[in-house]
Amino acid sequence: MTKKTIEQVLSDHTDHLLSLPGVVGTAQGRCDGQPCIRVFVAKGRAEGRQEIPPSLEGYAVEVVETEDLQAF
Repeated sequence: MTKKTIEQVLSDHTDHLLSLPGVVGTAQGRCDGQPCIRVFVAKGRAEGRQEIPPSLEGYAVEVVETEDLQAF
């Protein structure tokens, strides 16, 4: 069985992650030298954090508190 790439995993889970309260974005990153998924949550909005898993399909998930993001 082939492990999915981080791009595939992020694509598969981004819609769900963005539906969680306070989540404003997702991205690929590096955690302890390994590929990971970053989930950005709005500063001061902790209500959805407990629903964010610590990992997705073998990739670590890092929660990053940020100011609200806006698309340009």
